[in-house]
Amino acid sequence: MEENALRILLVEDNPGDVRLIRELLAAEDTSFVISAADRLALGLQQFADQTFDLVLLDLFLPDSMGLDALRQFRATAPSVPVIVLTGLNDERLAIQAVRDGAQDYLVKGQIDGRQITRAIRYARERHRMMLEVRDQSLTDELTGLYNRRGFVALAQEMVKRAAGTGPGSGLVVTFIDLDGMKHINDRFGHKAGDRALIRTGEVLRSAFRISDVIARLGGDEFVSITAGVEKSDIDALRLRLANALAAHNRQAAGEPELLLSLGFAYYDPATGSPRSIDELIAEADAAMYLDKNNRKKARA
Repeated sequence: MEENALRILLVEDNPGDVRLIRELLAAEDTSFVISAADRLALGLQQFADQTFDLVLLDLFLPDSMGLDALRQFRATAPSVPVIVLTGLNDERLAIQAVRDGAQDYLVKGQIDGRQITRAIRYARERHRMMLEVRDQSLTDELTGLYNRRGFVALAQEMVKRAAGTGPGSGLVVTFIDLDGMKHINDRFGHKAGDRALIRTGEVLRSAFRISDVIARLGGDEFVSITAGVEKSDIDALRLRLANALAAHNRQAAGEPELLLSLGFAYYDPATGSPRSIDELIAEADAAMYLDKNNRKKARA
């Protein structure tokens, strides 16, 4: 496969249409590598096993009729653009397909190689721009972590997925406050304050797992949610954070020392009553303030 070839999954049960699409794309200058599946289930399986840049999807398959196939692909891989292929020139269906996440709607028999190639190129660019806008609305510009909106959306989904999955399905919400932010701004300047927030984000990334969701809620407040843990794992998490913070401070020559206050809230969906993510954040926030006050007393 050429290094820059576009990898396309064609989900189409008509061998004649598969052959036609291959011929149309082969006639163009752009390099395409096409994998075909004649059932929705086979297409989804290929998608799980391989990496694709775009999906060309027939809406009428032996195991799926209408927009359900599109919805399943969008749910499985929202980061990959989908172009709908159909024999029906139905404007209402086309509009609904776009509303459901398709980047384009092409009618078989009414397209040539140049048109389908252009549709693929435009679909990929539109989808890239859409993802950029989405990511910007969910991430904190300064630290690159999620913002409150992004955190709540992803954390709610994690709580939902964990419900009823049995032992070991617990979640920990960790609330983190960067202590002394006003002192850093007043003594070292606001640029140093911004760097302190960025550095805190780096500490958190190094302490938490890739699968954990970390966010800056605003100001000097951060939060994370960790899934698949027991309550006893909180001590290990606290130690990882302490070690990551100490290692960072040792290496951050010339920068103000970072100090963090921590609070934890544990939820076991298998045994506890339903909890909202806002409730868990509030509980962890209260525990963080207790930690902050206790450390102030210890320093006094």
